[in-house]
Amino acid sequence: MVDFQSLYEKYAPAVRRFALFLCGDRALADDITSETFLRVWSTRGRIRELTVKSYLFAVARNVHRDLQRQGWRRAGLDEKRTDPGASVHKRLEHRQELETVLAELQKLQETDRAALLMRALDDMPYGEIAAALNITLAAARVKVHRARARLMGFEIRSAKN
Repeated sequence: MVDFQSLYEKYAPAVRRFALFLCGDRALADDITSETFLRVWSTRGRIRELTVKSYLFAVARNVHRDLQRQGWRRAGLDEKRTDPGASVHKRLEHRQELETVLAELQKLQETDRAALLMRALDDMPYGEIAAALNITLAAARVKVHRARARLMGFEIRSAKN
């Protein structure tokens, strides 16, 4: 049996990061993270220690999909939160880069985006990605590859401009 508090402390940052890149909105990512752990808490006992992260990511993805079906609206990034050590120019540059990356991620199909984030952010094995997304191992590899290629194509186009 997994201790819920330990589970939350260990995985909440990764789930929030995953949720942020899924939806592109900090407040919504917090909501998705909260709802994910609420659902997990209500079904505790069904989690296997070896697949915790992939299970949590699958739940977060389902929460995100549920919210999309309910018609949530996307809000802009919180412009009040800044790095006090960075110059105004650097902050603007970083914010523009983040907004651009988030916008490009949102253009990916949801399954491709989820697969890429699981692999890139958390170095999740393709087998766990496949299980979390309910796809084959080969499909998980293809989705990650295609998503990377699409984002790299964007980076190449941006560098030329």
